[in-house]
Amino acid sequence: MKSEQTSESDTCPFEFNFDPATFKVGDSVSYRVPESFADMPFVGTLLEVGDDYVVISPNDPTDPDRRMRGTRESRPVVSAKEALE
Repeated sequence: MKSEQTSESDTCPFEFNFDPATFKVGDSVSYRVPESFADMPFVGTLLEVGDDYVVISPNDPTDPDRRMRGTRESRPVVSAKEALE
């Protein structure tokens, strides 16, 4: 059987923290907005970490001060209202 090689172009350019117990400010996370985008992944940076929530920057260059509150889980959930308004 032939083994497949992965090219550098197939490598994800982001390193995510998927462990909510170790979340810290500055971590990159994969968050989701299931109300509007099912399980599509988005990339954000943690700005704040609470006991049961996180605050995420979507890294939007047109709105660098944008903040979204999400759940504290391996792939935080952000409401459509938070993500789209």
